[in-house]
Amino acid sequence: MSAYEDLMAFQRQTEALAQVAGRLGWDQETVMPDGAAGQRAEEIGALESVLHARRTDPRLGEWLAAAVAPDAVGEAQLRQIRRSYARTMKIPARLAEEIARVTSLAQGVWAGCRAAEDVAGFLPTLSKVVELKREEGAALAAGADPYDALVDDYEPGMTGASIAAMFDAMRPRLVALRGRVLGAAAPHGIVGTFGRDDQLALTRELATVFGYDWTRGRVDLAVHPFSSGSGQDVRITTRVNEVDPFNCFYSTIHEVGHAAYEQGVDEAYLLTPIGQGASMGVHESQSRSYENQMGRSRAFTGWLYGRMREVFGDFGIADAEAFYRAVNRVHAGYIRTEADEVHYNLHVMMRFDLERALIRGELQVADLEGAWNDRFRADFGVAVDKPSNGMLQDVHWSCGLFGYFPTYTLGNVYAGCLTKALRADIPGLDGMMAQGDVSAATGWMREKLQRHGARYLPREVVAQACGFEPSEGPLLDYLEAKFGEIYGV
Repeated sequence: MSAYEDLMAFQRQTEALAQVAGRLGWDQETVMPDGAAGQRAEEIGALESVLHARRTDPRLGEWLAAAVAPDAVGEAQLRQIRRSYARTMKIPARLAEEIARVTSLAQGVWAGCRAAEDVAGFLPTLSKVVELKREEGAALAAGADPYDALVDDYEPGMTGASIAAMFDAMRPRLVALRGRVLGAAAPHGIVGTFGRDDQLALTRELATVFGYDWTRGRVDLAVHPFSSGSGQDVRITTRVNEVDPFNCFYSTIHEVGHAAYEQGVDEAYLLTPIGQGASMGVHESQSRSYENQMGRSRAFTGWLYGRMREVFGDFGIADAEAFYRAVNRVHAGYIRTEADEVHYNLHVMMRFDLERALIRGELQVADLEGAWNDRFRADFGVAVDKPSNGMLQDVHWSCGLFGYFPTYTLGNVYAGCLTKALRADIPGLDGMMAQGDVSAATGWMREKLQRHGARYLPREVVAQACGFEPSEGPLLDYLEAKFGEIYGV
């Protein structure tokens, strides 16, 4: 075998083990008994130790030095392996294992403290996570900005400075739009109780409509919805609120966007470095476009209104147009995952600033709740009423996912560009979506973007799909047109 073939055979086993690690995480968030948390942390830590050893195996350096890619796909494989090898070599095995163990335990601590509204109980655990992630960032940065090093793990090529510049360009138009919208009369919301079983039945139907392959996936309940896995085993979770079915339905559509990306990657790339999404920003472009530009469109909500009437009967909305306005109702709520499209990116911008300051040591964990509450009041004009609506609402920091939050807005930016190109290519899309058929849109995404996996760099794959370089302009234009029309401003 050639050096390239030896390298790819070794890498295939590493990728398979990484999938097993992901499955342990899925199990922990869905069906694992509470009493197993300590043992699970040890299991995940042990597996991370094995993975770290494989990712820093001296043979990797030898193979990479000798490997000759057979084609352009092979070049992409080598690029991804080189990147992973270079990053992992900077992280001590002890640190990698400890991060895996501590963040596994931290998720359970966070969930318990969130339920109990207990910030003080969570702070010691969060302090340990932040300490470890600061150490990891410093190891990766080698004297440069540690936050940049963490961001690069989720969005190769992006830095805190480039993200801050993008956010600074977006914020004035978002704040101005919010001011105009909140000054207008708000649409009526839905009223009533929506049974758990009926919600879950309809959510399965929605997942099918958006192209989820049930032979390679399943849906379960979790505190925080997520998608897990790739290739032939891609699982999603959702949650149910009996007075707010949109929480369940749109969380599901969002996670199907992630899952469809992983299921849509070319099968030839299965269990290889490029057999997954190009970045978390590109991943979010899929979930956010499925959820918002498709799922909250006037055309699709017209179909969903009819299905909800059939399942739930009257829920206080007179017609499909009023339903469309209710689905897209703008209000300054506390919860990021439930935020409307106008407010959503403002939530992300706040978290970006806070976590960047935490990793740089400019903000201490003991001061985080006060900083969160002060910033939230300044940005949203509302006082945080309880920790589960404040700093305890998101799972990300307990998982150690520092640098992840800005990819949500980057995904929205990419989604704006992709939707502009998609609609230019499929002029009759609304007519199809009004019948509950989004296959033209999801098929376009699969052909233009999803099938490539990580073969191309993030901005490169988006630019190829769109035919132009991505920027925040199309997203802001879309938001201003959509909500300006809904609210008459």
